[in-house]
Amino acid sequence: TYGHVYVARVAMGAKDAQTVRAFVEAEAHPGPSLIIAYSPCIAHGYDLAFGPRQSKLAVDSGQWPLYRFDPVKGAKGEPPLHLDADAPTISPATYMRNEARFRMAEMVDPVRFRHLLDRAAVQAAQRVAIYEQLAGIRVDAAAPPERPREPESERKE
Repeated sequence: TYGHVYVARVAMGAKDAQTVRAFVEAEAHPGPSLIIAYSPCIAHGYDLAFGPRQSKLAVDSGQWPLYRFDPVKGAKGEPPLHLDADAPTISPATYMRNEARFRMAEMVDPVRFRHLLDRAAVQAAQRVAIYEQLAGIRVDAAAPPERPREPESERKE
């Protein structure tokens, strides 16, 4: 498993235990690790005292799904991807309307903003569906990797 990257997506304030678990697992991983964190910023246009609440809204809206990908689990025949957030429980609008950066887009072109909100909800649902499928995949650690097949046109006779 050395050389395989541990990857986690976290949001401090949304699920603190998941964030801590990701850091512990990343530290213990024998190879490189990457943690992608939701990072509130003053440029988002809200009082950063509400950062934990806004992080939770990002997760609950499906715009920031939480997961941990541990290739060591895959080598043991377990699913390497673990989802740490449920399917979206709020609309993207609930999350986005708290931030000036999104409200500005709505003020400039309300029709386009409505369309983008609808697309964000659809894409969040699609992303969750794909991640759920990937989280169910087990890797057969004992099976040798398949060799790619040569295209018919490149086979030697």
